[in-house]
Amino acid sequence: MTVIYLIIITAVFVKLSVFVHGVPEVSVDIVRTIVSETGVPNAVAGILLRNRVYDTVFEVMVFTIAVQGVHVFLSGYDPVKFVTYVREETSVILARLGASVAAMICVELAIRGHLSPGGGFAAGVAGGTAIGLVAITSPPEKMQRHYERWRAKTVEKSVILIFLVTAGLFLLRPDLFRGDMAVLFSTLAIPLFNLLIALKVTIGTWIVTQLFIRYRGLL
Repeated sequence: MTVIYLIIITAVFVKLSVFVHGVPEVSVDIVRTIVSETGVPNAVAGILLRNRVYDTVFEVMVFTIAVQGVHVFLSGYDPVKFVTYVREETSVILARLGASVAAMICVELAIRGHLSPGGGFAAGVAGGTAIGLVAITSPPEKMQRHYERWRAKTVEKSVILIFLVTAGLFLLRPDLFRGDMAVLFSTLAIPLFNLLIALKVTIGTWIVTQLFIRYRGLL
């Protein structure tokens, strides 16, 4: 996976540094200009796909590097034998209630978050908060079983790969999304990206949480 990450990141940087587009002529009919440049009939979707996708790709890369950095840093420690977690009944109930609310917010933002700033990242933060609240009130063995059962690392890497490949195709080969294909793509692409980012940030946060539990004994 490291080699795949490096290839995709290199391709994006080459795209940005070598294939420099000329400055477009200023047009009064900005909506028509955006539609013609992106090949997407929906002008709002065109703006988001053509401009925000660059920002989103690099944000995903930064978060991925952060998760890998935590893994590399903590792997130098020996796993702890005793993990501290909250056992007091009232605190556990309040934490689980907060986790339920955060999980519902995560789902709502993952479905409709592309309509407002933040989008998938805000959903991922809410999802990570829910997992963190459950983790600090649960036995570490139970959390580890769920972590292995759902194959968190594999899912995170798969989500990253799907997102980067899809975004890379749009950046490097925008002609693939012109014509009749553009109608379907403009409708589904942004919600799909939002869901992928929400899932990636949520699982990435879960991985970081498990690493701190395993190697530091607390959050």
